[in-house]
Amino acid sequence: MKKIQMVDLKSQYEGIKDTVNASIQEVLDNTAYINGPEVHKFQKNLEEYLDVKHVIPCANGTDALQIAMMGLDLKPGDEVITVDFTFAATVEVIALLQLTPVLVDIDPDTFNVSVEAIRNAITPKTKAIVPVHLFGQVADMEEIMALATEHNLYVIEDNAQGIGATYTFADGTKKKAGTMGHVSSTSFFPSKNLGCYGDGGAIFTNDDDLAHKLRGIVNHGMYKRYHHDVVGVNSRLDSIQAAVLNAKLPLLDQYNNARREAAHKYSAAFAGHADIITPLIKGTPDSHVFHQYTLRVLNADRDALMQHLQDKGIPCAIYYPIPLHSQKAYADIRYNEEDFVVTNELTKQVLSLPMHTELEDEQIAFITDTILDFLSV
Repeated sequence: MKKIQMVDLKSQYEGIKDTVNASIQEVLDNTAYINGPEVHKFQKNLEEYLDVKHVIPCANGTDALQIAMMGLDLKPGDEVITVDFTFAATVEVIALLQLTPVLVDIDPDTFNVSVEAIRNAITPKTKAIVPVHLFGQVADMEEIMALATEHNLYVIEDNAQGIGATYTFADGTKKKAGTMGHVSSTSFFPSKNLGCYGDGGAIFTNDDDLAHKLRGIVNHGMYKRYHHDVVGVNSRLDSIQAAVLNAKLPLLDQYNNARREAAHKYSAAFAGHADIITPLIKGTPDSHVFHQYTLRVLNADRDALMQHLQDKGIPCAIYYPIPLHSQKAYADIRYNEEDFVVTNELTKQVLSLPMHTELEDEQIAFITDTILDFLSV
């Protein structure tokens, strides 16, 4: 059996090696390393794939989220509601912009933000909501957008883990994750479902005026060289990373389907086990792209299981071991532990298994058998 990887980028590369190498070589030949033809080509290709009017490439996913907020002219002290159970980048950029993060609890079935918790957190100072499509499952955007409309709030989708997922509205309308809010951000970190070979990110919007502003912000506030019309940053997707993404984008649906198939095999092996809760797919099957496959381990020592898997050569991880409201950087006397019952519980239960496009049946069987054997003792 091939060595199990948490994310097997080498095997994925072997399958697209010729295309990737040719695309990179083209950049090397034309020497347009910043904002070159590959970047513009990727922008157009991704706009077409997502059916969104504007894609603004940038240097990484954290920048994408920060720039999205900068474009909305939020003011210091404005409250931004987001989820307690996610990677720190989501709240980090809120704090960096001197906005006030308001962390709320999650839905135990999807790991996504609780709409009711958002509703309860809205105050006259609230200006925006940042739902996170965690682990690849789209948040409940229909309810979130309705709530935002009711209270005149911006919605900024954190789509770092959900690219390619599809949300189905009650009337049957389908939209890609990242195209439903006022603006959205994503990451092309190498381990993402659509990952480059370094850092990269992008912002999406259907708002023409906002898109124009964002294009200036990513480039030092310039629309014309040496004319700085807005306060900006230096955050551009380099051409070599765009070349890699152009090679991989046509395969994104194939990659996501491979992840779904692997997830289905995991879940089938664990079906009915009293000590395991497998990930829920809420809505249609295409609503989840399984950036991570995350179990909830009940009535067992999760950390001991993790060590057992690692001893057997099976990588695994805990996403996330400490809630954001308990992090030193984001602790606040406003928070009460009873407001984070679900998050606090999940941090003690979650365990993410290897998940990537190259998982083999033999590997999945070894992983699941090892877990079931441990739980049977």
